[in-house]
Amino acid sequence: MNHLLFLDSPVIIVIALIFLLLFGGKKIPELMKGLGKGVKSFKDGLNEVETEIKDVTKETPKEDDKKDSAKK
Repeated sequence: MNHLLFLDSPVIIVIALIFLLLFGGKKIPELMKGLGKGVKSFKDGLNEVETEIKDVTKETPKEDDKKDSAKK
């Protein structure tokens, strides 16, 4: 029950061998390169959205600030 998805090392080796047989030795590096680019693009997108959210929250004054400035 403590194994990740009930995968033991022999099962992982068999899956790796099947993967190697299906895609071949030359295609696997290309697939991993594409996967790496996809992950990098995803992270860049997340960082961009995060910075945009931070910029918007810095620009908009809080409601407490609005009330204080209205009282003055």
